Amino acid sequence: NVGKSTLFNAITNSKVEAANYPFATIEPNIGIVELKDERVKKLSEMYKTKKTIFATFEFIDIAGLVEGAAKGEGLGNKFLSNIREVDAIIHVVRCFDNKDIMHTIGSVDPIRDTNIINTELILSDYETMSKIILRL
Repeated sequence: NVGKSTLFNAITNSKVEAANYPFATIEPNIGIVELKDERVKKLSEMYKTKKTIFATFEFIDIAGLVEGAAKGEGLGNKFLSNIREVDAIIHVVRCFDNKDIMHTIGSVDPIRDTNIINTELILSDYETMSKIILRL
């Protein structure tokens, strides 16, 4: 559960708390990045536009996911409701050992951690679809 806010800060040039403990991020952090594209600049110059508006990308830093999130463990319900609002997901999975940086399970295993994330997302989707099917 360490690294998401650090990546968010690097991408968005923000300064949100990036701490070495689980659930440092409770409420989502939102950052908007302007995508400066040389092709847009050239088109703007070519057509002598009064204003050039670049595309933007909205990044959202949300709480980490732990095993059992689909059943409400950790910030599971909050996390899952936040993640339903996004269009894409960037998985941040730790792949290095460092005794000074804690791990929620106690050991570093990126394959296990990725499987936990994917399983929790699948279980959440399954629960959502089950509720929809019952209403049909």
